[in-house]
Amino acid sequence: MLKMSELAERSGVSAGTIRHYLREGLLGDGADIVRTSRNMAYYPAEYVERIALIKRLQQQRFMPLRVIRGALQEDPDRVSALIELEDRILERALASAEDDGRVPAREVRERYDIPRNVLERLAEIGVLTPTRAGYDPNDVKIIEAIASFRAGGYEEALGFTVYDTLRYREALEPLVAQEVSALLGRLAGEVDVERALEIVEAGAEPLRELLGAMHSKLLLAELRRERASLR
Repeated sequence: MLKMSELAERSGVSAGTIRHYLREGLLGDGADIVRTSRNMAYYPAEYVERIALIKRLQQQRFMPLRVIRGALQEDPDRVSALIELEDRILERALASAEDDGRVPAREVRERYDIPRNVLERLAEIGVLTPTRAGYDPNDVKIIEAIASFRAGGYEEALGFTVYDTLRYREALEPLVAQEVSALLGRLAGEVDVERALEIVEAGAEPLRELLGAMHSKLLLAELRRERASLR
């Protein structure tokens, strides 16, 4: 058990903030607090981790306190597991991107026959995210795909522009949000973090294959409907 001053020191949060958390019900119902007098009480050491989680949700996830309270009341251990899994996935993804390195912009322009102004427009609309060091591996794959489209006849003279890529991004954004929610919800707290990471990584390539195959089937079905409507 910790005095308020000790709890504040260990958690790095002021006593006033901790008292606010207590009033808001963020640290439970207070049944585990031992009060020895009107002005003296002892608090469980577990509060240190709970306070750290609250600050993390506030500062990194920008969650309001009322939302945090609801999540913690429902299942605090699951919230912690979700945060840990999210962080590890991000760490692994960033480490992988650093290992692969970025391709300099000049090298990309030389490798793919795409005008500079097209690449600049793709960056302006957020499809590409280059830095001074160049393009990341996913940027390069997007550029390669666009180069293949252009080589196959998808030219601006026929009305095909970089803004067509926004259609796919806008369609994918809600799908990805649902995917992340389902994935984390099913894995966090159910398997250990390392196994969860293995499952996430193992699903990346099959997911690309699945999306490509489903897109082909839907495209064919839509063309058939279009043809039928013209008869």
